Parts: sequence; C-alpha cells; structure tokens
Amino acid sequence: MYKRQVVIELIENTKDIDELEFINSFSHSGKPVKDLSRIKALLSDLGDPQDSLKFVHIAGTNGKGSMAQMFSEVFQCAGLKTGLFTSPYIISYTDRIKINGIDIPKPALAKMAKRVKAVTDMHCDRENFSQFEITTAIAFLYFAEENCDIVVLETGLGGLLDSTNVIKTPVLTVIGSVDFDHTAILGDTLEKIAYQKAGIIKPHCPCVLSAGNDMKVIRTVREQAVKNLSQLVIPDINQLKLISCDVFGSKFEFKGQHYEVTMGGAHQVLNAMSVISGIRLVNDTLKIPQDKIFEGIKKAQLQGRVQILSREPLLILDGAHNPDGLSALAGVLEHCEKHPCYAVMGMCRDKNITEAVKKIIPYVDKFYTVDGFSDRAETASDLADIITNAGGRAEQSPKPALEMARQLINENPHGVNLICGSLFLCAQVLNEMKDI
Repeated sequence: MYKRQVVIELIENTKDIDELEFINSFSHSGKPVKDLSRIKALLSDLGDPQDSLKFVHIAGTNGKGSMAQMFSEVFQCAGLKTGLFTSPYIISYTDRIKINGIDIPKPALAKMAKRVKAVTDMHCDRENFSQFEITTAIAFLYFAEENCDIVVLETGLGGLLDSTNVIKTPVLTVIGSVDFDHTAILGDTLEKIAYQKAGIIKPHCPCVLSAGNDMKVIRTVREQAVKNLSQLVIPDINQLKLISCDVFGSKFEFKGQHYEVTMGGAHQVLNAMSVISGIRLVNDTLKIPQDKIFEGIKKAQLQGRVQILSREPLLILDGAHNPDGLSALAGVLEHCEKHPCYAVMGMCRDKNITEAVKKIIPYVDKFYTVDGFSDRAETASDLADIITNAGGRAEQSPKPALEMARQLINENPHGVNLICGSLFLCAQVLNEMKDI
C-alpha cells in the first residue's frame, strides 16, 4: 500500500512530458535479458494492468502481423472492444497501439508515458530498459484503462524472453511461420528459434501453430505444448480448397465454410486458417458467429504486406525482409500474369540478405537498390552487388525509392512494379505519400 501511494504521488508530481522524447531516451534493444524480471518489476509498480485483460498472444517469424489484424477485425465485427498491439510502427509511433482500429490518441499516449516515467525515474534499472519494454507498459496501461474486452498482442522478438510474455493466462496463443531471422539472438537452428517462439505457450491455454512449418518446428512446439498441457492445433491443409488466389486476394473453403482474404498471396490463406482455427478453439468463451469470422477476415488489410498502391499501373509495396517472407512474396509474383517485373529494393544489413534475395530473383527482371531509410540499411551499392552475385540484375537507384518507383510505373505500365525489402522502407514510402 505504501509503495502504491509513493507511485501515485510521483505520477502527480511528474511534469507534463514530450512522450516521444521520453520513449526515445531509451535504447532500441536495452540491456540484454535472461528473464522477464525487469519488465515484471516495472509493471508491478504500475499495478500490473495486464492482469485485468484477456489476450490472444501471437508469435512467429512471419505472418504474425497479418494474423493479428485478422483477429482484431473479427473481434471488432463481433462487437468486442478490441485492443491491438503490433510492431514495428509503419506511419507513426501511435499506430502500434490501437483500440477498435483507432491509433492511441496523443493525449492518452502522453498520459500513459507520464505514468511510466514516474516509475522508471525511481527504478534502479532505469538505464537498462528498452524502448519496446516502455512501449509494452504504455500499451497495457492504455488497454486496461479503456476496459478492452480482448487484446490481440503481437510479440516483438522471439517469445520466451519477449516483454509481452509477462501475461499469465492468454485465452489463446498462436505461432505463425517459423524460419531463420534474428539468429544472433534467437539461435542458429530452427529448433532453437522455434523454442523461443513456443515460449509464449502457457499451461492449459490452447495454441495454434500455422500449417506449412518444418517438422523440426512442429516437434519443438509440440514438445512445449505437451509440457504445458496445452491443446495444440495445426490446421489441416487437406481440408483447404483454394478457389482463387492472386495479388488482389483469395477465395477458399476451409472445413466446408467459404472465406475471402483481401490481402494478396497464398500465404495469407494459411494465416487465415490459423485465425479461423484459433477462434473455433476458444469460441465457447468468446461466442463469435460464423458470419463475423468471414466478415473480419475479408475486411483485414495491413500496410506494407503486399499492399496495392496502384492497380493500373500495378505498384506493390511489401516489407518482407527475410528468406521466408520473400519466399511468400515470390509466390505472389509467380501467380501474377503481368510482366515484366521491376523492383525498387532496400534491406537492412542485419538480415540474411543473400538467402532472402535468392527467393525473389527468379521473378524480378531488374532491381534498383536504395538506402537511407534506416540507420541499419545496407548501402545501395553493396545490396546491388549482393543481388548481382546471387544471379540477379541490379543497379543502384539514382533516385529515392518512391521517385524511382514512379519512374518505373511510367516505363512499365503493363507489368509489375514493386517496392520491397524492409518494413522501414515501407514506412518511409508511406510517410512520403502521406505528405504528398
């Protein structure tokens, strides 16, 4: 009681702050963690707002953002007040924390940041917190204060040691496609990476693992589900009937029910199957009508994921940045009847660039490489060399990404034009488009 009173007094005495300046005062990754004690201590001082909420918790190398959006839309269609926490942000910091599809208002962000600052200022680990831990605390406070019925919670990195994993009993956990990414942190084998992702599985809480994963991933996740007495469901691909699929979306039947996905690519059908299976697992509790599942999945769209910026001429924006993600994008291009394909590409140097670009080279006639969209961006000249050495045609773009893309659609009005390689590049392009 005494500690809580001290925190209240600190909050009241904390001056109004610039919320983004406060958040950016912390480092991107913070001091490496071996457990969740740091975020637990912070949230404890804030009254453990996460304990009052219900969660669908999502991890995975690829697909988790798309699935999070689908879950959020389904829950909203069913009339539930729905929180959504995703990363990274695309247009602005506020778009990673939403309720019913609306970004956290800046006054609310400032209010929550002020509370968190009051606590971190007296914390012995003040200098060790990461921006993501601070953002997680802000999100939990906001969702709890707004009395959300359900929160769709996307992990930031991995799962086991991710700060979102402080939640105790989610109604459902979901693990999407698991592949090599962030190997320096998560491990250099699929088993090690899958073990980190499977760290979100909680005792007696059901879990969905997306179809199409490697058997090494399936075995690792199944072991953790058995250990936690958690029901594990892997959607049966044999119960899928694909009716149509192209860059503009898909129609399919799953377990005898008809569905439509607006986001392009066959990989979004697999994501939708996970969402459908997850909702069916917990429908005794949430009571989501079938027509609302259909409506929400069809309604779901996500910036930077096979996003159609222009239909005629065709210009696609996609943030896939690892081998699995670019393999999914290659699948979209493979079924696109328009030719030729030109791509403006930028990637971050901490990614497995060579293996990633190999996935897409067969479907792109020429690459124009860019940089400057992130402090982690590979130089345009080095990226062009990597693509060339991997068997593609590439040259450094003489213009910024959006300007180069505009030139390409003028030169290639009947083919496919693409901006790809990084969500940070997508953010730059979308912000420039917004300003225009």
